[in-house]
Amino acid sequence: MIAIRRGMARSVLTAAVLSLAASGCGLGAELDREFDPEQTSPPSASARPPAVSAAPVPEPSVSEPSAPVPVQPVGGCPSSGVRIDTELVNAAMGLRATTLTLTNCGERPYKLNGYPSITVLDEAGEPFPEVRTVEGTDQVPMAGDAPAPKPLTLDPGETAQAGLVWRMHAEAGVYLRVVPQKGRETVTVRARDTLDIGPDNILGTSPWQASEERAREGTYR
Repeated sequence: MIAIRRGMARSVLTAAVLSLAASGCGLGAELDREFDPEQTSPPSASARPPAVSAAPVPEPSVSEPSAPVPVQPVGGCPSSGVRIDTELVNAAMGLRATTLTLTNCGERPYKLNGYPSITVLDEAGEPFPEVRTVEGTDQVPMAGDAPAPKPLTLDPGETAQAGLVWRMHAEAGVYLRVVPQKGRETVTVRARDTLDIGPDNILGTSPWQASEERAREGTYR
């Protein structure tokens, strides 16, 4: 009699399991409830809902800033072994003058002989139309005479200077493209002051001189 009851119970349990499987319920979850009616232990892995990964949030698009005019780096020594800097602009009765300073920051002597070649650029880095650079200052009204060029050699750490003179104009230059002398590397520098030279103007240049010698002779005005 007991064996009959056990067989009937086993049949009922088997039928229940088959019914759960047919109805789509999780067999693992049902067995968990069978062994732990109070649900004091965490559900089995098979009963846990599948993890849903969050969709990646796209990065906001950021437009690249416009490239500035490539100029000589601030600080340090450029690969050319020289640095070029400008002075403040001096003004008197419509005449303008400033000074280029070239420093030998390299490890070898640097030779100069003659005039720098200058191109005046606007804020966008475009050359000023019709600004004509000349050697000497005699084509700039009211400018004094410049000395004759002569060769010089700068040892590491030494400097040379060249003068720039022009007549005032309404428009302002921002950058100077400088070739210390023919065959040398071009350097673009931002002028310390804007250069009110404008188009249809003449930029006079004086030759390179050792800084000490130029200080004794003045600024050619």
